[in-house]
Amino acid sequence: VAIVGGGWHHFSHCSLSASLGLMGNLLKVLTCTELEHGPIVFLDFEHAQPTEAETAVYNQVSAVLEEAHGILAELQSYNGAGQEIREAIQNPGDLALQERAWNAVCPLVAKLKRFYEFSLRLENALRSLLEALTSPPYAPMQHLEREQALAKQFAEILHFTLSFDELKMTNPAIQNDFSYYRRTISRNRLNNQQLEAENEVNNEMANRMSLFYAEATPMLKTLSNATTKFVSENKTLPIEDTTDCLSTMACVCRVMLETPEYRCRFTNTDTMLFCMRVMVGVIILYDHVHPVGAFAKTSKIDMKGCIKVLKEQPSNSVEGLLNALRYTTRHLNDDSTSKQIRALLQ
Repeated sequence: VAIVGGGWHHFSHCSLSASLGLMGNLLKVLTCTELEHGPIVFLDFEHAQPTEAETAVYNQVSAVLEEAHGILAELQSYNGAGQEIREAIQNPGDLALQERAWNAVCPLVAKLKRFYEFSLRLENALRSLLEALTSPPYAPMQHLEREQALAKQFAEILHFTLSFDELKMTNPAIQNDFSYYRRTISRNRLNNQQLEAENEVNNEMANRMSLFYAEATPMLKTLSNATTKFVSENKTLPIEDTTDCLSTMACVCRVMLETPEYRCRFTNTDTMLFCMRVMVGVIILYDHVHPVGAFAKTSKIDMKGCIKVLKEQPSNSVEGLLNALRYTTRHLNDDSTSKQIRALLQ
């Protein structure tokens, strides 16, 4: 880690982490302390290997992240059973069409169950990372310096989460398929018909899945609930230890995105998107966990700077992220949020 007092220090490769296999070999990431002009610290994510102390948590989280790529690919190719469902509903007397719709929906519901179960594993992975990155006696900045491999995994979890939610938000088939599945099961229960697929998703599981998919951004909601729970269960840990870890990461991403010397070295657009998703993810977590949130004047996150950076990008790549800030934060509409920031998100 090169600690540089004052001005910028130039590295020949400055780009952001190889995320979920999407990106090539990249990067030196920089972060800034809360001090406006304090030392700048570079985190070397490119060769970030877990130290012995990190290994157990690193391996646990790696196993979860390995699955993440497949989950995104499955969600991306999720086309739904819209046509089969429409035909079955329009021809209630035609048993062949009812069966065809049911046979189309069942494997899709099995997928949705897999995604939901993955969210629970992701929640556990996040908890382990939060424990490691906030444990005494180190300050958040020291943690990020000492445990760079874990900081990179934390970034990858956020990248996955925002990618998943963007895909889910633009796919109405998910909720349509699932509600058709539930209606069919309850109708058949009335007729005392037991359907095989019920073994796959029992009633309690179906209720939990319904709540999960009813969220606009289900994965993000899972993570923000997990972070809030982590803070409330760890009474001895100052809440600032968690929120400072988040605000420091937001600062890393913002500075990388807004500094031409660093941005011009991004070799592909995926890297920019990775950086933006991680920044938005930590802002939202911070806003849910911090008592006054990310938008207040006292917030350690430069929200104006973060929103400006997003708005400088092509709108098709950031609209989903701006919507996440508009609709999944907790404090945007508080009186303490400046009119300027609200106007930026109009």
